[in-house]
Parts: sequence; C-alpha cells; structure tokens
Amino acid sequence: MDPTELRIAAVVPCHNEEASVAKVVTDLQAAVPGIVVYVYDNLSTDATAERAREAGAIVRAENTKGKGNVVRRAFADIEADVYLMIDGDDTYEASAAPLMIKTLLDGPYDHVLGVRKQDEGTSAYRAGHETGNKVLNGVVGKVFGENVEDMLSGFRVFSRRFVKSFPAVSREFEIETELTVHSLHLRVPQTAVPVGFRDRPAGSESKLRTYHDGFKILALIIGLARHERPVAFYGLFGTLSWLVSVILTIPIVIEFYESHTVPRFPTLFLAFTLLLLGSLAWTAGMILDGIRRSRHETARLVYLRYSAPGEDPRPGEAGR
Repeated sequence: MDPTELRIAAVVPCHNEEASVAKVVTDLQAAVPGIVVYVYDNLSTDATAERAREAGAIVRAENTKGKGNVVRRAFADIEADVYLMIDGDDTYEASAAPLMIKTLLDGPYDHVLGVRKQDEGTSAYRAGHETGNKVLNGVVGKVFGENVEDMLSGFRVFSRRFVKSFPAVSREFEIETELTVHSLHLRVPQTAVPVGFRDRPAGSESKLRTYHDGFKILALIIGLARHERPVAFYGLFGTLSWLVSVILTIPIVIEFYESHTVPRFPTLFLAFTLLLLGSLAWTAGMILDGIRRSRHETARLVYLRYSAPGEDPRPGEAGR
C-alpha cells in the first residue's frame, strides 16, 4: 500500500528541547510527506512548545514527568495507521523514517527498531550508556531466547495493532525496554533498520545521567526478571532458603540422635522459618506466572482485533 494513503503520526516526547525540536519537526515533514507530527511537551521550562508549534507540529502537554507517561498518553490519544516515535533532541537522523515505514508495510511488520549507528567523528554514544545498553540487551536476550539489538533506542515505527495492545505502564526511560518486551511477549513480526546517530546540537543538554541511569538499568533488569520469569526468580530465593534450612538442620538432627535433646531451639526455629519462606517463594512464583500468562493472553487478544499494517480494517475495528 502507498504510505501516502495511510495516516502516519509521529510522536515526539520533549523536555526542554527548544534548540532542536523545530529541526526534528521539519526534518520529519520533509522526509515523510503528509505525516502529522505530535510534540508532547513534558514540563518544559523553555520555549519548546513555541518552537514546535512554529515548525508546524501539533503540540500537547503532558504534566506528569517522564517519557513513559508521555508515550502512554500519546498512544491513547492518537488514532493512526502507522506510528513513529523519535526523541526531540535531533540525535536521530529523521531521513531514515521513510525506509522504516516502508519496511513496516512491506513485511508487514508490527515493530521496526531503529538501531543506532554512530556517525563518524561524533561521540553521541557515551561509553557508560553503551555498556549498559549491551548488558540490558544480553539479559533480555537470555530471558526471552531472542537476539535483541539496541533496546534503548528511541527511534521506532509501530503498527496500529501494536500500539493499541501496548499497556504502557512505565513512567520514565524504561518505556523503551517495555516496548521491546511487549513485542517479544506477543511474538509480533518485527525487524531492525540501522539509523544514523549524532551529537546533540549546540545549546541542547542531555537528560541522561550515567551513574543514576546505570542504577536504574540495574533495577530494571531485576524487575524484568521478577515480572517476566517469576518462577525462576522466586524459585531461586526459595531454593536458597531451603538449602540454608537443610544446612542448619543437619547438625541439630545429628545432635538429637546422639543426645536425644535439642539444645539449639533458636537455630531450629530459624531453619523452619527458612523452610516456610522457601515454600512461600515457590508458591508466589507459580501464582505470578499464572497471572503473567493471563496478562499476555489478554494483550494478544486485543492485538488480534486489529488488522495488519496496510490491510483493510477488520469488522468492528475501533478508530478506523
């Protein structure tokens, strides 16, 4: 299908991006004729909204801080056939947008990830952030058994059915991870396209903080394991509790058979407590795994209500 026949919307989350947002808007409009650019101003204290509006974007305000909050609001508000998400800092080359959209429609795919390829002579990709990204990619790849590339990229293209089945519970930059995990859960057709990545323009300040965000990534990895593999996560703690309980109990049992007394009641109490906690951990893991499966099945059913990119809408499909 000809992309010009489709409703294509760009979502541009912004916080204090007055130095770059206008160029992002005009670059998108030049690259994809007919695209509707929505700039979501997330508590900016500068002239971000004014610059975006002057460039021809539709400007909306999201007054709860965090990129995840912006994406949740945008996906709920905007009705389109194809959705493009890009940061407002002008570090991604908008010229890659037509190829990403064409790839989505030709597949058809539901998710096209823009994998960052740093422009020669730039230092846009900080070493600490690159390392954290690789670690997160590796962990998610192990958890889901899939090859994951650049899951922290902020440049992506989605189908309507992907967007409308996406729960969007993240509040901040974890939204990129949630998007990737959602695509792996539903096992949607997806692919990746290399996109240029460059330094921020002069006067534009990065919102990323290496150490602070590093701890957030670590917490995200732990949370990911807890939510997506609850049996393994809670089972590990349960097994360790059982193991320590057995180690504490063996000397007490030996001493009981030798002297017919139990002189260390506090140790015995601790051992039984650990045994109980281990059993509770395993039980919690199995219950949460059942909830996880139910949640994924519900998302899949919502996903199946919508047609593939470029196809005629299904009977009763909302917003078409």
